[in-house]
Amino acid sequence: MISVIGWDLGGANLKLARIDGRRAVEVTQIPCPLLQDASKFDAALAEALPLCPAGAVHAVTMTGELSDVFSDRAGGVAYLVAMMREATDGEAIFYGGRAGFLQDIGAVEHAFDVASANWHASATFVSRFFPDALLVDAGTTTTDLVPLKDGAVAARGYADGERLAEGELVYSGAVRTPVMAIARTAPFRGRMQGVAAERFATMADVWRVVGELPAGADLYPTPDLKGKSTQESARRLARMLGRDATAGDLLALTDVARYFADCQLAEIETAALALMAREGL
Repeated sequence: MISVIGWDLGGANLKLARIDGRRAVEVTQIPCPLLQDASKFDAALAEALPLCPAGAVHAVTMTGELSDVFSDRAGGVAYLVAMMREATDGEAIFYGGRAGFLQDIGAVEHAFDVASANWHASATFVSRFFPDALLVDAGTTTTDLVPLKDGAVAARGYADGERLAEGELVYSGAVRTPVMAIARTAPFRGRMQGVAAERFATMADVWRVVGELPAGADLYPTPDLKGKSTQESARRLARMLGRDATAGDLLALTDVARYFADCQLAEIETAALALMAREGL
């Protein structure tokens, strides 16, 4: 039986899914090391390759070309294509969305079709089962909102800039988004107050404090490089309010966390409702 390995090369983590027959037998997410050069992708790939059986077929999507270790998206696509070509002895194919699956040379030539096309792959698959719907795919960093109509992807944007302009990409996710990007004020002990414009805490801290962060979702170092207990997350949230967390503050900080969580969900819901109205869904 030939295995198919689906890859998603992200700037923060590498994901792979191994399919044998029609069954997913392994799904793995590997964080990229915190390196300020492109070798972080090679390091994550080296950790992932032992999970791939010999003779597997490799199908690749990516968002890592947006990483600031590359001068532009085309250069990032070229680097990641070359990396996968070498790792798979030239057997990898690359998803180019509207351009279809491409061999390595074609992927480089169609760099702007390959760049960040993973959302299109998910939407195309889902449209087979839900022909008229809005796909909401919330990740660690962003949330994709993709309208599906008559069994096809009906998005108006394609590249990230276009999708941001069309309201089809919300740059807000469940883990890596800084809390300061969610709200400028928050309630604390009965009154609204300002929020620090510092990366003292992330939405992983928020969802951890409210008890809704899935196990294994947060693979990244915390902003203060300390632990990931509820109390440590509450301490980071307190810092967003210019305060120290004391033993009696956990309940109040849980209310703060719920407020930030509600603000994030409201932003995504507003964008989703606007798209549904636009498309008549």
